[in-house]
Amino acid sequence: MATPTTHKILLDESEMPTRWYNIIPDLPAPPPPPLHPGTLQPVGPEDLAPLFPMDLIEQEVTTERYVDIPEEVQDVYRLWRPSPLFRAHALEKALGTPARIYYKYEGVSPAGSHKPNTAVPQAYYNAKAGVRKLTTETGAGQWGTALAFACAQFGLECEVWQVGASYDQKPYRRIMIETFGGTVHRSPSELTAAGRAIRADRPDHPGSLGIAISEAVEVAAQHDDIRYALGSVLNHVLLHQTVIGEEALLQLAKVGEQADVIVGCTGGGSNFGGLVFPFLREKLAGKMSPEIRAVEPASCPSLTKGTYAYDFGDTAGMTPLMKMHTLGHDFVPDPIHAGGLRYHGMSPLLSHVYELGLMTATAIPQTECFTAAVQFARTEGIVPAPEPTHALAACIREALACKESGEEKVILTALCGHGHLDLAAYDAFLSGRMVDEDADDARFADALSRLPQVPAGA
Repeated sequence: MATPTTHKILLDESEMPTRWYNIIPDLPAPPPPPLHPGTLQPVGPEDLAPLFPMDLIEQEVTTERYVDIPEEVQDVYRLWRPSPLFRAHALEKALGTPARIYYKYEGVSPAGSHKPNTAVPQAYYNAKAGVRKLTTETGAGQWGTALAFACAQFGLECEVWQVGASYDQKPYRRIMIETFGGTVHRSPSELTAAGRAIRADRPDHPGSLGIAISEAVEVAAQHDDIRYALGSVLNHVLLHQTVIGEEALLQLAKVGEQADVIVGCTGGGSNFGGLVFPFLREKLAGKMSPEIRAVEPASCPSLTKGTYAYDFGDTAGMTPLMKMHTLGHDFVPDPIHAGGLRYHGMSPLLSHVYELGLMTATAIPQTECFTAAVQFARTEGIVPAPEPTHALAACIREALACKESGEEKVILTALCGHGHLDLAAYDAFLSGRMVDEDADDARFADALSRLPQVPAGA
């Protein structure tokens, strides 16, 4: 087959997906249910109602294969969707590889990342339910930015707890959130019982996504007109992100290509699930056979070093128990620059897919990731956010392996956001100040020793 020479593969607006894809009906076995931490029984809608509107609760537990995207959501999506798929010709040439590398670029959204794909529907459904304000956490700030943008579209207030390390490293993310109308607090804060308890021991605590979640959940649960929005991890979030993979399938088909290897960065799992689930549907149906690979930070490796067990989604233990790959809910990752990947657990649905043997995972230290990012920027002209640099590093590893073997594999990844507001991280790398944090097994074992006690078979 002739090698396609197209650099940018676009879809017409009419080709934008009108349905989200739910992978659960197509899996060989259903995922374990979330449990109430008090009764250890599967949670019901009434348990989730203080945090989420009923439309999102129904999407969280649906067994329908497809969910229609409301017109009001599609109208906002059209500001940037369909997003482009690029062939990385210049990177391929620099690597001297016979592999063909494609990247789905989500940095064209108003927030500069893939996060509005779920922020917009979450804001829509909450507004429809009469909610006044949404609370949330954010790491690097991409999710907080996306939710603030989405809330502005539907007339909601937005209050964000940003992980302390990222709040300090990325002041322009805070400013962008505030520009869209959101309010931002450094987490842990003095505004919540969860935050005050942690600050009492260490006022300069760097924070974690688990801590920030605790703070946002605490505030939402105390008010009837406030709800909580989560940017990753949960089923309905990954559902909304499947517009990425659905578009990528169409775009590759336009140039007669099928992916041999699909690589994505993983923190909570929304970007990865959004890219790979539509391809996994095709694989399970016997229509293609890509290798699917998750890439996580070496200092926060929930898939490769964590335990598959029931755990809280937050540090204070306020959420239901979820069966997931976890490093322990009170594990505090090192303050690496990929703030969006500093989460102790992996999406329960992705964890289940991993346990079924339908994907593999690897962990890469941040200096290798930024080496890949700089090479990508100098060849392809896009400065990546720190999070997708993990996937780029893995893509380069795979492309160089193809160079050694002579295989002409098609490699697909999602460049889930740009790094225009993450230049402090690049400054640390280019100046030689960036280091690979030492997260040894002893640190993981300490937090894992405090997992909730759930009887076998629960």
